[in-house]
Amino acid sequence: MSVSTVLVADDQALLRAGLRMLIDTAPDLEAVGEVGTGREAVELARRLRPDLVLMDVRMPDLDGIKATELIRADPVTAAVKVMMLTTFDLDEYVYAALRAGASGFLLKDARPGDLLEALRVVAAGQALLAPSVTMRLIGEFARREPAGVPGALAARLARVSGREREVLVLVARGLANPRIAERLGLGLATVKTHIRSLLAKLDVHDRAQLVIAAYEGGVVTAGSAPVGDLGEGG
Repeated sequence: MSVSTVLVADDQALLRAGLRMLIDTAPDLEAVGEVGTGREAVELARRLRPDLVLMDVRMPDLDGIKATELIRADPVTAAVKVMMLTTFDLDEYVYAALRAGASGFLLKDARPGDLLEALRVVAAGQALLAPSVTMRLIGEFARREPAGVPGALAARLARVSGREREVLVLVARGLANPRIAERLGLGLATVKTHIRSLLAKLDVHDRAQLVIAAYEGGVVTAGSAPVGDLGEGG
């Protein structure tokens, strides 16, 4: 059995200890360290190179968003996944966290079993965004972004085929791969191939980043009603 290593970053010592104990109850997860500030998270991630950082959004010294951006931008830690923890389901920092490179987020009041499963999903390279909250958040905060599509993103989107664009729309609206396959009449393997191609063409790391690119590129409209939950890649 492979074991995914996790670094816990939260400014509340009691919560950190509880999260570490919970993680260590899972045979396939191992908490390899804990830190109380964003700067410490960046430094320890560079030293330990865990599979995943469980990162609080709001921390002293360096907030979780900037810490995530630094971790994902550093060639040494670029492969380290980050899952954000947030207190409120309308935390205005979550959208920025996804843009910074986080693979998703979960509310702090999630059930222990859901948290462990979320860690497994993100460590496996998939996106995990809290269902029912995710699309509302993205729609709400995408409205605040400047108008116009960034030139680099527009150029990358121009390379996307018509079928890939259809897949991207459904990813952005929250459908997992099996639902996308059903909706478009495609095989599951074909959907996965399209998603791998989208990741490469749009130069993004994971499914969460595909959603952000779809909104920023105008492929989907901010505030459009979700038709599914953005969860595991399927």
